[in-house]
Amino acid sequence: MSINTNIPETLRHATVVQPGEFEAHRHWYPKALNATIHPMVNFFLNLEQERVISRYCHLHPKVGAQALRDLLNYECKYFAWGGADLINVTSAGGKRQMVVIENNSCPSGQKSMPLMDDHKEQGSYRPLIEHTFGPIARKRSTMPGGLAVIYDKNPMEASGYAAVIADVFQEKVFYAPFYQNDTNPPVRFVDGIMEVRDFEGRWHSIRAAFRYVTQRPWNRIPLNVKTKILNPVIACLAGGRNKMVAAKAYDLFNAEIEPDGLKINTPETIWDVSKSEIPLWVRKMGGQAVIKIPYSNAGQGVFTIVTQEELDAFMKQDFAYDRFIVQSLIGNYHWSSTSSSGKLYHVGTVPNAKGKTFVADLRMMVHWTEKGIRPLCVYARRARQPLEDTLEAGQASWDILGTNLSIKMADGGWDSDTNRLVLMDRRDFNKLGIGVDDLIEAYIQTVLSMVAIDKMSKNLVNSQGKFRMRLFKSLNDDPSLLQEIMV
Repeated sequence: MSINTNIPETLRHATVVQPGEFEAHRHWYPKALNATIHPMVNFFLNLEQERVISRYCHLHPKVGAQALRDLLNYECKYFAWGGADLINVTSAGGKRQMVVIENNSCPSGQKSMPLMDDHKEQGSYRPLIEHTFGPIARKRSTMPGGLAVIYDKNPMEASGYAAVIADVFQEKVFYAPFYQNDTNPPVRFVDGIMEVRDFEGRWHSIRAAFRYVTQRPWNRIPLNVKTKILNPVIACLAGGRNKMVAAKAYDLFNAEIEPDGLKINTPETIWDVSKSEIPLWVRKMGGQAVIKIPYSNAGQGVFTIVTQEELDAFMKQDFAYDRFIVQSLIGNYHWSSTSSSGKLYHVGTVPNAKGKTFVADLRMMVHWTEKGIRPLCVYARRARQPLEDTLEAGQASWDILGTNLSIKMADGGWDSDTNRLVLMDRRDFNKLGIGVDDLIEAYIQTVLSMVAIDKMSKNLVNSQGKFRMRLFKSLNDDPSLLQEIMV
């Protein structure tokens, strides 16, 4: 579905969604709407917490069961709903693991998830609203006002959330676009209270909002607001939309959980890199690396470097930000980065009928509930081109390694390449070559990265609830970014 963000400003307003308006065909991809979930995925999603802990500790004997139990029952204060992108990798010695690429504070996934129960047509939209958004919106400190869903991307899912919120709360929900280049958006903040504009131009106070605003949300949503928001912008700056601070959050949290035998698996990461330093770090990693603009998402601002030509092309570009991160590249064994822990390479999909293996990643969406952090939905994506032992001259490495389905259109809108979507259904799941233990590993890695970002969020807020700008600057001293933040 393409979103045109160049609609005349006078026409942009919140629409009203009433209870009873949920229609499944509007909120799932056609290929997912009638898919039958794979029994193994359904089994995993229904595993009780104690069974997960028992299995994980059996396979990882050095992990403390109580420490893992505490983390799975960790109470998220800011980052209560996330989705990690993970890749299934192995070493030359055959040690397989799930590696976290990033964790997203407004993750997609519902429209790609087959129903767990055919009789529950709202799928996993419903438990997220009932068990995560609901408790947040119903807190006693919440002020009077309406409910809203604000978005700048993915209207298929955002509108689904609006319809489910209307059903769960049995009241109307304002569904409002909030694009970053809109000079007269239908969303504003007055004395810390979110207000949305309806079709007649009237403004309505909002007591609680579900946010699907993904593109630099800190440049139009203040950090200190009275309206309850899932997730608040602090979760984005602390790592949910900021790869620079996320890398530091993971590093700090790994030091904390190391005595319990736990670790967030990530590529080797160098942060706070200026553009002029990038060739030095790429050379240190053997000529292959991944360069990232820390504040981009949806596959934008990520550059895979395998050849000198790709590095030269990157260095010729101009960028709005001053700091980058450089990570070890995980590719084919014959052209992966050499990191301090050796080479890692993609396990990839099961070979197809032509004997071709493709790079694939796994999106694991989780949410905080009163019974712990639980898995919500799962899907996978594969790259455009197969994973070859050698690259042909002039071949773009991104076509082999890039898995994101989002496509940015010339008009500023977004579309999706659903041909590369791998569903968790009876037909697609087997192509991934993973099992229950891999899903559990992905879930644990997602929870660990989520907790790390939430803890960083807590560190960035003082006892009065105000953003600690000086501390944030010490972690992410990028003048271009700092100027964007609305405190």
